[in-house]
Amino acid sequence: MSGGHDLLIVGGGPAGLATALHAARAGLDTVIAEPRRAPVDKACGEGLMPGAVRALTALGLDVPGHPITGIRYVQGPRQVQAPFRHGPGLGARRTTLHDVLHRAVLDAGVPVLPLRVADVRQDTAGVTVPGTGLRARWLVAADGLHSPVRRSLGLEVTTHHAPRYGLRRHYAVPPWTPYVEVHWGTHAEAYVTPLGPRLVGVALLTARRAPFATQLETFPELAARLPPTAAATAVRGSGPLRQSARTRVHGRVLLVGDAAGYIDALTGEGISLALTGAEALVTNLLRGTPSRYETDWRHSTRRHRLLTELLVRARQQPALAPRIMPTAARLPRLFTAVVNALA
Repeated sequence: MSGGHDLLIVGGGPAGLATALHAARAGLDTVIAEPRRAPVDKACGEGLMPGAVRALTALGLDVPGHPITGIRYVQGPRQVQAPFRHGPGLGARRTTLHDVLHRAVLDAGVPVLPLRVADVRQDTAGVTVPGTGLRARWLVAADGLHSPVRRSLGLEVTTHHAPRYGLRRHYAVPPWTPYVEVHWGTHAEAYVTPLGPRLVGVALLTARRAPFATQLETFPELAARLPPTAAATAVRGSGPLRQSARTRVHGRVLLVGDAAGYIDALTGEGISLALTGAEALVTNLLRGTPSRYETDWRHSTRRHRLLTELLVRARQQPALAPRIMPTAARLPRLFTAVVNALA
């Protein structure tokens, strides 16, 4: 196609950057539209599961961080932990991950244009962004949880579930465990991720609209480890978390990462799924089978979507929510098997 790119990626977060890296290394003329300056921060648990670490290693990327050896559930005096069986995970600041991916994309010769894209036009030969002069044979919507491209194409699906939100803050205290700790409360979960010798990240997942400090107080044992004077960053928020898309392939537009659909951060697989989706998307474009990307996406995310949906539904049932942690503690082998199936 004269005067156009092979691939235009809208969104320069991890999903978009990984897609660009795969595409550029495969020889596709690729460009990214991202209005925010790098590195971009986001409310995120910042724990990379072993699958994400392997995917980044396969891309030749070395992300600095703190090794994670497993997942630990905590509820009052009860604890159950599951060590990773197939290599460690990694606690890494979102900005650090973004910086490594961004530099790799620039090194691969991919331009990152400071453009905000909210509307696209497509025909049988390609996709155009009105008012920019940008045109490509394919467009990838990697523009996040509340994707403007997804919305402009009418691909959003209205959900009727109680909305859940994520809040994140960092504390300058030494990690007390190499595990990601998930503290179960009455109305929220608190994820504690070791990020460095004197830094932990705390992410709260909740349906309550209340300040971070108020919600942290509902975890007294955890709050005692995190004095307000140790707070190292401001609170960041995100949500509602659940977002649905009718399809991942719409003509010459393909959706990846959070833009492709998201249930909840409960199982911590967002980055892993974004990296897997990026590779599957580019592979199908190279094969000339873009429609198969939808099938591959559903297949690769099925286990995650099923377990996350079950956990969120149980979490929202007053009779079931208090039983999640005790059940995991009574069945440690099952808990370990589930964690490693996801990891």
